[in-house]
Amino acid sequence: MSDFILETRGLTKEFKGFTAVSDVNLKVQRGTIHALIGPNGAGKTTVFNLVTKFLPPTAGTIHFKGEDITHEAPAVTARRGFVRSFQISATFPHLTVMENVRIGLQRKLGTEFHFWKSDKSLDSLNDQAMALLESVDLGSFADSVTADMPYGRKRALEIATTLALEPDMMLLDEPTQGMGHEDIERVVALIRKVSANRTVLMVEHNLSVVANLCDRITVLTRGSVLAEGTYDEVSKNPQVLAAYVGSDNINDAHH
Repeated sequence: MSDFILETRGLTKEFKGFTAVSDVNLKVQRGTIHALIGPNGAGKTTVFNLVTKFLPPTAGTIHFKGEDITHEAPAVTARRGFVRSFQISATFPHLTVMENVRIGLQRKLGTEFHFWKSDKSLDSLNDQAMALLESVDLGSFADSVTADMPYGRKRALEIATTLALEPDMMLLDEPTQGMGHEDIERVVALIRKVSANRTVLMVEHNLSVVANLCDRITVLTRGSVLAEGTYDEVSKNPQVLAAYVGSDNINDAHH
């Protein structure tokens, strides 16, 4: 079995003649936290959307656990244990935190359309849902309406809902975006905790988060891979520094 749980080969995406992503060969090692970083317009989000099947590639292939998943339906890929965290806060804001996680568990069981079932039949999921909430420090929020929760706690709920699908690999899109310092620390600690027995690929703007959390980093610029390595390695790379608006220090770069 390959050490690499996710691989892209020659991944390319063109939009009406504009090449947003060009020949990206990404290898994500099993059990690591891997970040995609780069200046604005570098192609991070496009690569992420290609890998998570939100966009079809113009060329190239995507392999998960050695299987070619390039043209597979996103739902089929998700059942393989390859799950993108979605913005739950935008999905069911009127439901309680517990109900949101229960829906995630129902998805896993394939009963997502059985909303007409009595609440009693769902009670068996409550213990599981509560255990998931406790694992992301949301036990005390179980009966809160999702819309009323602080922003950072909503992101924790997204992660809990993703965990309900029992992923081998979690894909997180800017998990600390729009957060204050306290929330960032909480979410970083949470990602570290949930990554204990799975692989995480994340797009992240906040370089201090990347420095503290990630094992491997791929730096993109103008749609191509510029460098890859540990944070120490890429943060000292002159090409990376030049890409970050000519800053002498990657840590001074805000994007």
